Amino acid sequence: MMLVTGGARSGKSRLAESLAAGHGGTVLYIATARVTDDEMALRVEKHRADRPAHWLTWEGHRNLDRVIRDHADRVEGVLLECVTTLITNLLFDQAGATPPEAMDFTAIEDHIAGQIEALITACADARCRVVLVTNELGMGIVPENLLARRFRDIAGRVNQRLAAAADDVWLVVSGIPLPIKGGNGHPLGDRGEIHHDNRSDNLGGAAQ
Repeated sequence: MMLVTGGARSGKSRLAESLAAGHGGTVLYIATARVTDDEMALRVEKHRADRPAHWLTWEGHRNLDRVIRDHADRVEGVLLECVTTLITNLLFDQAGATPPEAMDFTAIEDHIAGQIEALITACADARCRVVLVTNELGMGIVPENLLARRFRDIAGRVNQRLAAAADDVWLVVSGIPLPIKGGNGHPLGDRGEIHHDNRSDNLGGAAQ
């Protein structure tokens, strides 16, 4: 399992796509974003068009361990983008319309942790290459509101767990991938940059 992390527009999507593609073959792209408005719909549609025609796409955020198990023997790679959106959707699945002050964040995090542990096990069992994309959220100021602070904390702990389980972990900064664990098989140019094209960097359909 490979984990690619970084900030917004850092280039992590390009690196993750290159890692997942490997030497070619079919890749299962798991898109975790929900389409909530017209802007998101356009971004998702563009991202679908940008992906290779022979890639498979699965859209959703629940029980992704089952999705990987169902497809791992039929593809050469799996790319999940992204973990941060996955966490967001799982959080609101549990919280619904409950105001942040009344949310049971312990129960919510326990539910998310269960989904993540199942995901890690499925990735470890998969015979194909699996790449997960996440966001590094803890480098800015402390969020002002309660929900944002709790979300940042949950996401940070999830990232730690995924990084501990991953064979390779990459941090992407300003388009430069930095190996922080393992680091085999990275697609770099002669000067160490990610190979670029004219596409926007995307998070499950949303620009990264």
